[in-house]
Amino acid sequence: MRHLAFLLLAGVAAAGFGPAMPALAQQAAATPASCAGCTLPDAHYKRQNLTGADFSKANLKGAVFHRAVLTDAHFAGADLSEANLNVTKSIRTDFTGANMTNVLFYQADGSQAHFDKAKLTGAKMQGARLFAANFDGADLSQAFLTRARLDGASLKGTNLQSTNLTDAVLSRADLEGANLSSSGLLNAKLKGANLRGADLSGADLYKADLTDADLTGANLTGARLSLARTEGAVLDGAKLSGTLMPDGSTHD
Repeated sequence: MRHLAFLLLAGVAAAGFGPAMPALAQQAAATPASCAGCTLPDAHYKRQNLTGADFSKANLKGAVFHRAVLTDAHFAGADLSEANLNVTKSIRTDFTGANMTNVLFYQADGSQAHFDKAKLTGAKMQGARLFAANFDGADLSQAFLTRARLDGASLKGTNLQSTNLTDAVLSRADLEGANLSSSGLLNAKLKGANLRGADLSGADLYKADLTDADLTGANLTGARLSLARTEGAVLDGAKLSGTLMPDGSTHD
């Protein structure tokens, strides 16, 4: 009941009736939300400041957080499937183990956020700022990360199968052991990235920048590296059967 009362009061404040609210209501609306384990599908938090809010293990399926401030908020284990987090400020936000299937995260700032072991299948994250974010063990298969900034991000063991990473920046990102099979990495920036043991079979790396990348033991079977930059790249032990090389030749 306390959680429900807070949410109702916060809704009144968001509707523009703040000045007429009793002092207690104004204080509640100004307090970061604490709704761990709540069931709030399709809830609306558009443009609200939820810095440090706790929604751990909450049911927020289809909820709207468009342009909300979620810095340092907690969504670990929450259900955010089909939720709208477009253009949110989600810096250092904890999404560990959350269900974010088909989530909208377009142009959001998730720098240093934790997405480790989160389910992000089909997520729409075009143009998102994800500097130094942690996606270790997450499922990003069939997600859309075109033009996303993943500089210095950790994606160790991450499932990126059939993910669209066209024009994405992954400079110095850690993708060791990641599954990038059949992914689209056209014109992607992977300078200095760690791709040791990564599965890039069937991936499209047309015009990708792999300068100084470490591809030791990576599986590049059937991948397309046409016009890719590979200066300084390490390919020791990499599988290159049927790989279309930067010079246009096909590796045996």
